[in-house]
Amino acid sequence: MKILILGSGGREHALAWAVKQNPKCDTLLCAPGNAGIAKIAKCQALDIENADAVLSFAQENSVDFVIVGPEAPLVSGVADLLRKNGILTFGPDKAAAQLEASKNFTKEICIASGAPTATYGHFTDATTAKAYLKAQGVPIVVKADGLAAGKGVVVAMTMDEAEQAIDTFFASEFGATGAKVVIEEYMEGEEASLFVLCDGETALPVGTAQDHKRAFDGDEGPNTGGMGAYSPAPILDKETLSKAMDEIVYPTLRELVARGITYQGVLYVGLMIKEGQPRLVEYNVRFGDPECQVLMMRLGAQAFDLIEATARGTLTEARVNWAQDHALTIVMAAKGYPGNYIKGSVINGLDQFPDTSKSMCFHAGTTKTPTIITATGGRVLNITARAETLRTARDSAYALAEQIDWPEGFYRTDIGWRAL
Repeated sequence: MKILILGSGGREHALAWAVKQNPKCDTLLCAPGNAGIAKIAKCQALDIENADAVLSFAQENSVDFVIVGPEAPLVSGVADLLRKNGILTFGPDKAAAQLEASKNFTKEICIASGAPTATYGHFTDATTAKAYLKAQGVPIVVKADGLAAGKGVVVAMTMDEAEQAIDTFFASEFGATGAKVVIEEYMEGEEASLFVLCDGETALPVGTAQDHKRAFDGDEGPNTGGMGAYSPAPILDKETLSKAMDEIVYPTLRELVARGITYQGVLYVGLMIKEGQPRLVEYNVRFGDPECQVLMMRLGAQAFDLIEATARGTLTEARVNWAQDHALTIVMAAKGYPGNYIKGSVINGLDQFPDTSKSMCFHAGTTKTPTIITATGGRVLNITARAETLRTARDSAYALAEQIDWPEGFYRTDIGWRAL
């Protein structure tokens, strides 16, 4: 098959790495890709949020299957147009992508389906939002209603923090996203992520993970898109996972069907778990980043079989063959991230990095010139290792990270601390 992956992050490199191992993959294309992906796929400059451009490229290049990595193309309707024109596609349509595009939509679905989640309020002006805030008190969570690259959430422990977050979001830090705000109850417990493949009729759990959102050790500093992750998530045991499926995932999918919406793709279920009871924090309509890196490291070539079954509507016949192993990834980011950071610094030490089934450096924000690799994003590299135990995976990943010569970068030194 000729396969096209849309995206340029660590998630897409991990997907490309897994897909490339599958014998069904004859040709692998990626748009726009990055320096790491370019080693295993042909990269193409393409506006992946422009559905017409993506369709034209797919048709002109006789693409058999399109895998959409990030959320923005899904929200812009890329999957809709591809399917309409008979191209096999992995990723939900625009209507289903509202689960990530609008936190208020997700809350409405939860209320209608009875899925347990935080109580909340939805606001279109700062004055009303602040009045609700004062009535509720702190700690509390303030969210931009739509897409914000994983950074539109403030967990406010003080009233000043909460009010500042409201002002920031309504000042349109995230463009139109910040024009609406959701304020919700602060939920206590431990966070974990569940990933479920859905083909419109069947829902198949394919993995669990936990990530680290804060920029610095000890879960300090600002929220980021994710500074590291590990899989599986110990807190999502068999009983808790079953509750999450029965009380959250299945009711959500039924409610979507009742509204005439069929979900086809991966559903990222962000959970808060306390005393064995899961509650929904958020839905995302794509694999997490950096969670995808540890999932792909553990799944390997079978990941493509599962993705293809999702797109073809044959998940009822699919099975996940998990090894009894663990994977951990460390995000190396540019100093200053998630705030202002300098682009263009040179990264050394990548030429000797091992590329095996147990260790990988997945690229995110990188660009390659003929002789050097430079950092072009905030989150730049994902140092990933797999082993029989989480502790061994962690030790291997950190030993590999030390081999990379990049003074302008930084990473947390405590990934996996909660589980260990």
